[in-house]
Amino acid sequence: MFSMDLGTAPLFGLSAPVADEAVEGAPVTRSQELLTAIRGRRAAIADHEIGLLREIAEWAGEHVVAEGAEASTITERGLDTGLPVAGPGAPLISDFAVMELSALLGRSLDSGRAYVGQVVELAYRLPKTWDRVLDGRVPVWKALRIAESTRTLPADAAAFVDRQLAPIARGVSWAQIDRLVEEALVRYDPQAAEEKRTEAQETRHVDIDLDRVGFDGTAEVTATLDIADALDLEAAVARRANLLGQLGCEDSLDVRRATALGEIARHDLALDLQIVDPDTGEITRTVPGRRVELIVHLNDTGGHTADGAVGRFANTRTPISPEQVKEWMGTPGTSVLVRPVIDLNGHQPVDSYEIPDRIRRQVTLADHHCTYPYCTRPAERCDLDHNAPHAQGGPTCRCNLNPKCRGHHRYKTSGLATCRVLSPGTYLWTLPSGLYLVDPTGTYDLTPRPGTTQPSQPSEPVDPADPLDE
Repeated sequence: MFSMDLGTAPLFGLSAPVADEAVEGAPVTRSQELLTAIRGRRAAIADHEIGLLREIAEWAGEHVVAEGAEASTITERGLDTGLPVAGPGAPLISDFAVMELSALLGRSLDSGRAYVGQVVELAYRLPKTWDRVLDGRVPVWKALRIAESTRTLPADAAAFVDRQLAPIARGVSWAQIDRLVEEALVRYDPQAAEEKRTEAQETRHVDIDLDRVGFDGTAEVTATLDIADALDLEAAVARRANLLGQLGCEDSLDVRRATALGEIARHDLALDLQIVDPDTGEITRTVPGRRVELIVHLNDTGGHTADGAVGRFANTRTPISPEQVKEWMGTPGTSVLVRPVIDLNGHQPVDSYEIPDRIRRQVTLADHHCTYPYCTRPAERCDLDHNAPHAQGGPTCRCNLNPKCRGHHRYKTSGLATCRVLSPGTYLWTLPSGLYLVDPTGTYDLTPRPGTTQPSQPSEPVDPADPLDE
């Protein structure tokens, strides 16, 4: 049985404080009035944030799922599981309840789970910091970030951080917080600290962010490497960047380094790598070189020609200038693959439950992400759900298929949430907390505001003729 003290300290007042006394005889300026109003609004915002935090903590207490064999419970309409949103010792929270709250808060499922986890971590595992948050002595945003950093610590380590940090949390730096969390792990769980050290090599990664590529054709690259590999890469990039400068390139050093990294990559991809059988010495397979897939949309409804074409990356759907496409196509070893045009509104159902590749591609091109309210999981990483179940006569067709991430697919299948397809790309979700409209422009909360018949967030009608989704 879990219990917690939600605090009884008074919140900040909603009314604006009285303006500081001006110099005797001097009139109050408009700037002073505005500063007073801003101070009052900041106090009101802090008041509301603390109230929201307290209510979410109490809400979490209403949706605790017992641990052990009872951590998965059969509800009236599906299997619900207890979600370990916070660290060891904190209660498990109903996964379905978190899904509903995430929609109400306008958050994706992952964001909602993380947010609830931070609140539960504060309320149950960091009680001293929690009390100071309720008293207004620690900003909510900072407390939530502290909670995020302690969620992986054992209970006694989290308590150590809470004792050490709570009195100084308002002014402490993030570097100090990170060092304290690291110290707590070493002090209270040295075995886990050693495992973390030895497993650090498994965190190596190279991320090329293709989701935010713009018309300028640049992409962000981040990486964590073994130090030896990092030194080798630095030496190679520095040497080639220096060589580019010696050959007459007038770009800045940063630009030359970026160009050098691309040249190193192209040097590898330009080669067809031959796989040789070690026993016979014969070439058994050839791995082809560079291949970049582009989708080119041509719009001739307004009399445009191919000169007005827009190129888009197949995996990011971001526009690329025709000049950039021409430059890539002129690179030695580049091949061009032409795919047939796909009618995104085409209706060609099949009898089987299995989804053909052509229909799958049609659906993921039309709906770019999970169709649950506020969810942004890319369609390529989602399940394709028969909105009307196939066993009940629902067709395997674009009109009845839409992407849902695994969690929201399971939630909808449980029957706790229902989804109606109003038109291709427009969906009406009914959740226990209210109604939500999802269309190509985003999510709209249609639940009437308390005491009115007006929706919480009015929705503007979508013109089917508008090219919202290509």
